[in-house]
Amino acid sequence: MPIKVTMPALSPTMEEGNLAKWMVKEGDSVAPGDVIAEIETDKATMEVEAVDEGTVAKLVVPEGTEGVKVNALIAVLAEEGEDAGAAAKAAEGGSDPEPEPKSESKLEKPAKEEAPEAKPAEAKPAPSGDGERVFASPLARRLAKEAGLDLAALSGSGPKGRIVKADVEAAGKDGGAKAAAAAPSAAPVQPAMSDDQVMKLFEEGSYELIPHDSMRKTIARRLVEAKSTIPHFYLTLDCEIDALLALRKQLNEAAPKVKTEDGEKPAYKLSVNDMVIKAHAKALAMVPEANVSWTESAMVKHRHADVGVAVSIPGGLITPIIRRADEKTLSAISNEMKDLATRARSRKLKTEEFQGGNTAVSNLGMFGIKDFAAVINPPHATILAVGAGEQRAVVKDGEVKVATVMSVTLSTDHRAVDGALGAELLAAFKKVIENPLTMLI
Repeated sequence: MPIKVTMPALSPTMEEGNLAKWMVKEGDSVAPGDVIAEIETDKATMEVEAVDEGTVAKLVVPEGTEGVKVNALIAVLAEEGEDAGAAAKAAEGGSDPEPEPKSESKLEKPAKEEAPEAKPAEAKPAPSGDGERVFASPLARRLAKEAGLDLAALSGSGPKGRIVKADVEAAGKDGGAKAAAAAPSAAPVQPAMSDDQVMKLFEEGSYELIPHDSMRKTIARRLVEAKSTIPHFYLTLDCEIDALLALRKQLNEAAPKVKTEDGEKPAYKLSVNDMVIKAHAKALAMVPEANVSWTESAMVKHRHADVGVAVSIPGGLITPIIRRADEKTLSAISNEMKDLATRARSRKLKTEEFQGGNTAVSNLGMFGIKDFAAVINPPHATILAVGAGEQRAVVKDGEVKVATVMSVTLSTDHRAVDGALGAELLAAFKKVIENPLTMLI
């Protein structure tokens, strides 16, 4: 029986991807775990593996194809002893790219649901009323339908936020999340002007059109979501960083040498941004009430400081995450950040390396920007915007002196971190930055 290979959902928000490269050709034999393709999402290029064993009967989607929808048929495998041509013809003749679980091949191994009744099949994203995709197991979808519950109103506790049986049962007990009639979905945000209205304002031939790629579309959608749904609140203060700059220089000069292919190099080279990441993580550890995420039912209080760091890449930006930054040394943060940034720019990050996190840092100081306010990246409740360090006149003990000052602005989700709590967090950050030896403790 032919085995259908479909475009996998490599992240909860993925709706389509680009089939960058096939690693196999028709007639090749593949086994579970073999890398068979490279797929570009809006954030990264990922190698994906086969789950089933068979012979590649047909590559349905040519490499280089953009905008392939999730669950669309991309290849066909023939089982052992099966004629490849017949398998390809039979699979392409089917009208539904959702075969029986036993014969379906997903490029990601599906996570098993804890419910014993469920088959270990990849969750199929179901559409919600506002057009967003809802990831739920087949069993959860069936139970929700029987109970008259709206999947879009539920929070998933399964892998990657997938809705599972326990989530549906919990919602049923609470009597919440009733579909349709209970609470109509909010209308989608409409642009102020249509494309036609915009284009009529410019003389024909005075411009060129550059189509949005999937990354730019995702960035636009998430920014609208963030500013439309999160009540932003901003706090700014100045930090003197002369002591930090002196310590950074001292630590870099003391870095041991390691042998590489290009000769001996320092084991690390700290940047100001590395020290900002550490200081922000320590501040969250000092003010744990601010290390939170907002959900409608509860406050998510995190036990560690996982700090996302905005990295500019061609066509947009991405936020790789330094996990447990509060527990790591400055040298470890520095080397990890360099590796993540390098792989981010070549779109080689793994999904788990840029999804999640508790907070973020956005630093535009290298561009000479004095101060700015950053947009919160859901589900974070805070983001720290860092400006350039510059020499300014400051008054100390009644005398005017020169100090290197860096302005930082904390954006908070006012539902989770109000003004007083945000001020406490920013004061803790200032204390660490201006007393940088505490980062070494």
